[in-house]
Amino acid sequence: MATGPRYKVVFRRRRQGKTDYHARRRMIRSNRPRLVVRCTGKRILVQVMKALPQGDHTIAAVDSKQLTKLGWRGGVKNVPAAYLAGYLAGHLSLSNGVSSAIVDIGLSKPIPGGRIFAAVKGAIDAGLDIPCEAKMFPSEKRIRGDHIAAYAKDLSKNAPQDFKRQFGKISKGRVDLTQIPAMFEKTKSKIGGSPRRRSTK
Repeated sequence: MATGPRYKVVFRRRRQGKTDYHARRRMIRSNRPRLVVRCTGKRILVQVMKALPQGDHTIAAVDSKQLTKLGWRGGVKNVPAAYLAGYLAGHLSLSNGVSSAIVDIGLSKPIPGGRIFAAVKGAIDAGLDIPCEAKMFPSEKRIRGDHIAAYAKDLSKNAPQDFKRQFGKISKGRVDLTQIPAMFEKTKSKIGGSPRRRSTK
């Protein structure tokens, strides 16, 4: 480890590999709210945040598990769930008077067509103005979950044991995974049709 009178200890979160302070500084200096997307092994978190001198202020926050309250019965960590979480976060932001943001993916790798950009696409479709190239978004079929429905149908027919292992927790709730696209559209309609709170700003 480096030592000496001019050695400066690196910030803790940088040492832990949690924060890129150079990228964060650029985003803060833009003076725009950030659409923060984080994907874990169990859920997808989407937040719209504004940097203030006293710390980050959360304008809207959505955990993909909240989608179950809106009728979503598919997985909560896949592409359709990411889109719906972003879509809901976008509507909540507009309700709070925020209409634009920039994307904050943290230290995640920007993978075209991945869950992060599915969430970004959802927020944009909800009405948020977010600069992002269209080539980064998943296809409409992947967003609707057509690939999940097709895979589940094939697996249940040709490899029942593999289907049970991979989709057992979801199918226990008597969810017909082949109907994921229809379920997606229904949940999206509920989000878009829910009454918005008036801004207090």
